[in-house]
Amino acid sequence: MPVESAWPKYPGYAIDCLPLDGIGRVRVGETLVAESARCLVVRESDHRDQLYFPIEDITGADLLPSDHRTICPFKGEASYGSLSVGGAVLEDVVWWYPDPMDEVAGLAGYAGVYADRVEVTASIPFTDGDEATVRFPPWGTADDLVRLMDVAPDGEGRFTAPTFPDPPIGTFIDMAWHKQRRNVIEGGQLLGAAIVAAAKSRPDQQVTSAHIAFLKAASFDQPLEILVDARRRGATLSAFDVRIVQAGALRASALVMTDAGAEDLIRHDAPMPDVPPPAQCPRLDFGVLGRELRVVDGAYTLEPGAVGPPELYVWSRFADAYAPAAPALHQALVAQAATHYSINAALRPHEGVSESQAHRTISAGPVNVTIAFHDQVDVTDWLLTETRSIWAGRGMTQSQVRVFSADGRLVASKTVQALVRSFAQTPDQLRQGYSTVM
Repeated sequence: MPVESAWPKYPGYAIDCLPLDGIGRVRVGETLVAESARCLVVRESDHRDQLYFPIEDITGADLLPSDHRTICPFKGEASYGSLSVGGAVLEDVVWWYPDPMDEVAGLAGYAGVYADRVEVTASIPFTDGDEATVRFPPWGTADDLVRLMDVAPDGEGRFTAPTFPDPPIGTFIDMAWHKQRRNVIEGGQLLGAAIVAAAKSRPDQQVTSAHIAFLKAASFDQPLEILVDARRRGATLSAFDVRIVQAGALRASALVMTDAGAEDLIRHDAPMPDVPPPAQCPRLDFGVLGRELRVVDGAYTLEPGAVGPPELYVWSRFADAYAPAAPALHQALVAQAATHYSINAALRPHEGVSESQAHRTISAGPVNVTIAFHDQVDVTDWLLTETRSIWAGRGMTQSQVRVFSADGRLVASKTVQALVRSFAQTPDQLRQGYSTVM
């Protein structure tokens, strides 16, 4: 019986089959089941991204036929197969569409693998032969991160940032999983958007510093308004008040300064910490495809028992394929990471608490950030972020952050004040889940 198509009912629904500019892999334990440079990243409205493999590249295990079938009103009837690996059989873990609908004809010959039952990864290569690897499904790509901060002009002194994804999850189909996600925009993304808005308001100057206060949590499923008011437009220095608004409520307020620049009269900077190079540090997967993170001593952890000094050293870089064009977007990507590590560093010396409790039993999030840019920055080169929590108490923590290029230049510095305290009532008790907690 033909599958009734839902496309006429939902004309705005989207399924994009995007070639992965890298290598996809499937592992069952230590066994490499599939490896392909011809994978598709399938982006579907109201679903997490899926990685599809050419069926002929699933060669590391026996693919056993199954009688199981399912129907998707947007893709067609799916067939299933089981994987026989080392004497064990994973039932119905692979699926494909033998006769996909015309709207997704590109799926023919490709199969998906359940990423909650086996390890599915995507790796983006670097020119030095290394790879940036994330597990599927990721949060998104480095391009997604850039797009959210590359705010679009929308009238005099006004910019907008889109939802993520666009259209938001739940627009077409009510799926329970997305109600459990943490639907809160990271503060660093708002800071990056403010930096880009100021840079576009004064394109003949470069952003030299920004201070932002986070006033109310913002969510991914509504667009942002970024309102820019020039406090001063100087030939050398300019200052802009930037307000970030969502659904009529002020979410963050920033002061961003731009500078025309000058030749060095004097120059010195703080010495770069003596830490192991990236190749000697374990990877950290934050779910951004195209970004690689390496943590000195593997110190970033969510485990409550992992106690250490209140500091973190993290190497980062973006794959060349995801390099943004504008200098302000490089700055925005550096700023976006401003809130990544401060809370984790603050919790490290203390037994029995960890970032895994954040938004569940611990209320944690940035209150304000100040960032200064000292030198040109290229996020496709290795950058070392040094984070030190210099104080914690009274429900707050203060961190000092320095960012160095691989050749030892201090390219940016930050201070981060963050909230770290116990909930009087947990989000679950408030019947809010943890999706609305900053």
